[in-house]
Amino acid sequence: MQAKLKASLMDAQAMQRALVRIAHEIVEHNEGERVCLVGVIRRGVTLAHRLANEIEKIEGEKPQVGELDISFYRDDIDRSISPVLHATNIPFSLDKAHIVLVDDVLFTGRTVRSALNALMDFGRPQSVQLAVMVDRGHRELPIRADYVGKNIPSSREEDVRVLVSEFDNSDAVEIWSRS
Repeated sequence: MQAKLKASLMDAQAMQRALVRIAHEIVEHNEGERVCLVGVIRRGVTLAHRLANEIEKIEGEKPQVGELDISFYRDDIDRSISPVLHATNIPFSLDKAHIVLVDDVLFTGRTVRSALNALMDFGRPQSVQLAVMVDRGHRELPIRADYVGKNIPSSREEDVRVLVSEFDNSDAVEIWSRS
């Protein structure tokens, strides 16, 4: 099955504006609280580091950032022939912290459910909030993002991809058809 680019919905500048806005929203919502960011491996980690940099510009202090691998928490692991494993690295205590879980695309909610299960194995946060670059709808679980870069209505026959220069040589949000 050949995928075909339908449209580029955000360029690097639009993504940066969204990150700045989300950083301001996180600071306003968590005023005076200890906030730590945890990115879902892979692109969520990149976005978490970028958000931490923006929060530092606002607050003068950079929040700690962790990396969360959810490979063994997924409910579709039996369908994957060999999942790619990465090391979870959370160099701070989750206990009583306000955690902002960061991911690239919110779709069915299953990745977030897996991430929540994984987080709870590392501690008991005071709260968990969710930040995503794109919310594309089609939820299968009662999960919503607290901070969204852009809502992108899409069909289930489309892929919404968040590209980051660290992995993809450019920053963009694209929608692809699965034709």
